[in-house]
Amino acid sequence: MKKLLTMLMVAGIFSLVACGPSEEEKAAAEAEAAAAVNELFDSMEEAIEEETAEVEEATEEVATEEATTEEAAATEETHEEEAH
Repeated sequence: MKKLLTMLMVAGIFSLVACGPSEEEKAAAEAEAAAAVNELFDSMEEAIEEETAEVEEATEEVATEEATTEEAAATEETHEEEAH
């Protein structure tokens, strides 16, 4: 009796495993995976655009500071030359 029940359990497990997902379930899972990948790429593109904007802002600030420093140095030199 024990062997018969074991054989039935093994047969039941094999039948469950053999069924697997249907074609509709496979297509739905594939569409869901594609949507997740697209969402990931979109969020990555947004993050890259934000970082690029921040870098451009920082570059502009540095350029402005350098120009201001150069103007101040030129003004000081002009004042020193006029004083002599």
